[in-house]
Amino acid sequence: MILRIWRARSIGAGVERYGRHFQDRVVPDLRGRPGFLGATLSRRSVGDATELMVETRWASLDAIRAFAGEAAEAAVVEPEAREVLIDYDERVAHYEIVTEADAAPRAE
Repeated sequence: MILRIWRARSIGAGVERYGRHFQDRVVPDLRGRPGFLGATLSRRSVGDATELMVETRWASLDAIRAFAGEAAEAAVVEPEAREVLIDYDERVAHYEIVTEADAAPRAE
């Protein structure tokens, strides 16, 4: 499994607008793509801005190339997203997931 990580920054109402864009446009598009396994949008305050981090999980680099094109490290940023971001990574990072762990079951 491959983890694809991308970061951007926004301010003010742009933060919530990007969140809606991610939920309403990005996630439905990704769900329709072969090899897509999941996505997470995280955020944190950094000074006056909010850093956004998108992590997507994919079955393979071939699945990522089918989504992003042959230049798989190039970020895919739609114009609607660009309007609400003050800056963003033009390149993404890919990591091979070696181990994953869920929370241990709790005894009841």
